Amino acid sequence: MKLNFVIVSLIICFLFPALAVAGENILITVPFTSQAPLLEWKDQRFQDACEEASVLMAMKWVKGEKIEKTTVGKKKVRNEIATMADWEKKKYGSYRDTSALDTAKRLLTAYYGYRNWELKLDVKTDDLIVALKAGKIIIVPTDGRALKNPNFTGLGPDRHMVLIKGYNEDKKTFITNDPGTRKGENYEYSLAILYGAIRDYPTGNHLAIKETKKNAIFVSLN
Repeated sequence: MKLNFVIVSLIICFLFPALAVAGENILITVPFTSQAPLLEWKDQRFQDACEEASVLMAMKWVKGEKIEKTTVGKKKVRNEIATMADWEKKKYGSYRDTSALDTAKRLLTAYYGYRNWELKLDVKTDDLIVALKAGKIIIVPTDGRALKNPNFTGLGPDRHMVLIKGYNEDKKTFITNDPGTRKGENYEYSLAILYGAIRDYPTGNHLAIKETKKNAIFVSLN
């Protein structure tokens, strides 16, 4: 029995080198950046860049690239986020508040040319955990205020995207890269808090959210 477990563990490590699994605890190594790497929160591009930052982190993971924590590294990702926002402004007329579907179609596919993603509608907590076990990372739109993150300014953003990269079965927490704060790397939200906060929003500048749709973007490696 122990030999079989070792063999399975070796196979997992070979197929998913960036995936750490301990029992039911999962942690996928994904580089982190905040949406305002140089703290330029007064620049609207960074104030509204949770979608861009989440996608950027996902694509760094896909490409096996790092995000350096040096000043040079922060300037580089800052410029990547700004370039992405400027591209959206030119192509779609705005970079603000993109729904889960539009975030995937516009940024993952149209901007980065990446298609190995799936939009899951009305996800349940088990869907998220199963996807993580399969080595996928997840980008979720949320009501940021419902996340109750003490590092957010004021009540926090009512439209906010977060990248989920792990799950801790012992503590019943999801492990995230939350771009809304410079302290967002490996930030843990309880299962109940994060799932309760998942809420898709329409593309546009703070358009009314008429119903709660728990949609999520599952991103897989090629």
